[in-house]
Amino acid sequence: MNKEDKIFVAGHNGMVGSAIVRELNSKGYSNLLIADRSQLDLRNQNSVTTFFQDHQPDYVFLAAAKVGGIQANNLFRAEFLYDNLAIELNVIQSAYRFGVKKLFFLGSSCIYPKQAPQPLKEEYLLSGYLEETNEPYAIAKIAGIKLCEAYRDQYGCNFISAMPTNLYGPNDNYHPEHSHVLPALLRKFHEAKVNSYPFVEVWGTGMPRREFLHVDDLANACVFLMENYNEKQFLNIGFGEDISIAELAKMIKEITEYPGDIRFNTSKPDGTARKLLDSGRIQSLKWKAKIELKNGIHSTYQNFLQGLEQHILSSR
Repeated sequence: MNKEDKIFVAGHNGMVGSAIVRELNSKGYSNLLIADRSQLDLRNQNSVTTFFQDHQPDYVFLAAAKVGGIQANNLFRAEFLYDNLAIELNVIQSAYRFGVKKLFFLGSSCIYPKQAPQPLKEEYLLSGYLEETNEPYAIAKIAGIKLCEAYRDQYGCNFISAMPTNLYGPNDNYHPEHSHVLPALLRKFHEAKVNSYPFVEVWGTGMPRREFLHVDDLANACVFLMENYNEKQFLNIGFGEDISIAELAKMIKEITEYPGDIRFNTSKPDGTARKLLDSGRIQSLKWKAKIELKNGIHSTYQNFLQGLEQHILSSR
């Protein structure tokens, strides 16, 4: 990419998209195309076609998606499948149709089979059954990978894909029911501290293990790959270590300085037992995550406190 190239960041208001915008700006890329949902509904084919026709972007980061935690995935299964498929179909087709030089599609580690060996290697894709609780979202993300591969095979498009592990950081969704586990716990422990609740309830047994990557590390990887990687094979992007949900809850309890107890509600689902990515391929390209989990959660909590009123209003 050249500094003057037009770069469309789809989903720039989200946690990932906003981090990519920050990373691009820090590297001197200033010719960025962004559009709010009120200006551009990525699920609407005509709107996306018109946007690409009018603006003619050179590069595209496809970071837009409908996302959420276990409960949101279960409650809104049709929306998670339809919305994400529609976004991918419209943006990828328009990128091909209007001659985008390169497109970067951002997927998710949930694409892998529930019982796949750990750590998860890229070649495990489609080798078994998916986790039921997030199957619609996973299917949509798998479709996005395959779309990029198919457009490359048939039309020669330089469309690449990467699958990040669980993310956290500034501009996350802190809805108490529909967010991912780390931001949900941050909010729970903060509110328990403020309201002097005697305990915080954590869903499941606490035994599942998860890998967490700060979104600023992810954004750095996305720009790195856009600048340096041009292969068909999608890549995992992870931190390289995992932690149990129980250990995560204890860490957040300490960071928020909550004095009460932690109780696990075993009637709630655990989800996949473990999700740790094998990030050997991207590390072989000389990229590695830098932000340690405890430091990352601490800075994320400070960011949460700064936007506390907005977080509360957005979840009502």
